Amino acid sequence: MIGMFLVDRQVFDVDCTIDVECSIESFHAHVEFEGDRTLQPGDQVLVHGEPITVPYGEKRQITRRATVTRAGWLEQQWTRLAAHLELTELYDLSFTERRDL
Repeated sequence: MIGMFLVDRQVFDVDCTIDVECSIESFHAHVEFEGDRTLQPGDQVLVHGEPITVPYGEKRQITRRATVTRAGWLEQQWTRLAAHLELTELYDLSFTERRDL
């Protein structure tokens, strides 16, 4: 029973569209899966194919195949906890007196 939480991983292939832009307005790469597939915390995605290079000022959309490895229950909980703890590092607290001039 405990082993199910440690090694319960599903692997599946899915088609995806990759939107890549390298311009002054935006520098991004987004992956959208075909169908109604969603990712959960801890899931891993491997997009197959050659590396994508986009010259400056251009935008491309490419269709590829991706392999998704679902995280098990324990790995999902660990990822959620780690994300929460990393978020708290962004808090900036100060206990100094503030003087209004």
